[in-house]
Amino acid sequence: MTFTDTVTPATASNSTEAVDFWFDPLCPFAWITSRWMLEVEQVRDVRTTFHVMSLSVLNAEKEVDQRYKDMLERGWGPVRLAIAVEQSHGSDALRSFYTAIGTKHHNEGREFDKALYEEVLEDIGLPLDLVNAAEDESLDDAVRASHQGGIERVGEEVGTPVISIGGTAFFGPVLQSIPRGEVAGSVFDGARLLASYPDFFELKRTRKGELNFD
Repeated sequence: MTFTDTVTPATASNSTEAVDFWFDPLCPFAWITSRWMLEVEQVRDVRTTFHVMSLSVLNAEKEVDQRYKDMLERGWGPVRLAIAVEQSHGSDALRSFYTAIGTKHHNEGREFDKALYEEVLEDIGLPLDLVNAAEDESLDDAVRASHQGGIERVGEEVGTPVISIGGTAFFGPVLQSIPRGEVAGSVFDGARLLASYPDFFELKRTRKGELNFD
């Protein structure tokens, strides 16, 4: 079985708008925002290019509690594997990898481990020996470089996800559920409009309720 995006983007044209999106497979908020962007691709002439960033890198020098520190340590495996997939098979493979691993982790509640990585690689039709990349610390510089590519566009003191629309990058949008259909397009129109204003830099409010991946 080949595991591809849950929705298939429209064929890109010369006028297709390019959006860049930085994610960590660990982050549920990045997962929701990424699924929104796949919905946007169905109703707007947009194509999303996915890039790796890392909460493990982002929080490396910060004082965090032990539980979060342990989670960040486990977070190195999926980002190393993501970088290895991108390096060896390209951006489209990274996109499929994220859909596969995100579905298993966020929707199905699976933990990151070798068995999961092997399933993901098999689902997207990539060599199973790539699984060793999850433990390959030589990939950490490439993870940091990809992460820095997003941070340089948006600035410090942000988290995941990072999105760049029309050359303007910002943290978010942080969503509690996945907008679908034309609603997804309308939310994107609003994000694009804010991005087009050079002095826009932040919107925020307290989140209430539970995350919904449906």
